[in-house]
Amino acid sequence: MGAFVTEVPIRWSDMDAFGHVNHARTVTLLEEARAGLLFTEAERRGNGGMADGMVVARLTVDYRSPVDYGMGHVQVRMSVRELRRASFVVDYAVAAGGADSVATAETLMVPYDLRAGRPRRLTEGEFAFLEEWVLDPVAADEERRIA
Repeated sequence: MGAFVTEVPIRWSDMDAFGHVNHARTVTLLEEARAGLLFTEAERRGNGGMADGMVVARLTVDYRSPVDYGMGHVQVRMSVRELRRASFVVDYAVAAGGADSVATAETLMVPYDLRAGRPRRLTEGEFAFLEEWVLDPVAADEERRIA
């Protein structure tokens, strides 16, 4: 399968004093996009358990150009790599306002048991769902060139 693509609206409150989306709000836009994949789409496909416990262990964002309110929304393309039973990486390519790439990002995600207060392993269903979003090496190279 290819990348999961979603649009996230830019809110007036996302703007900072310099007229562009600041870092903290960019992270929130990425979080909303990621929830679309890991929670909404996963639940739609019968894997709603990820919404019960998934934490960000690491986050990296690289900016290419500013995003401002007038762009209306960002388009976020996500794929999965380094899929393991106890962690995986979500890659993001963010486009807005006609620019193919305004930012790229990655998050290291860890499944988490909220009741036990510790990391857990992905279920078979969760693992199979995430495998659908792993790009093959040729497609991954193409996605990186676009970003």
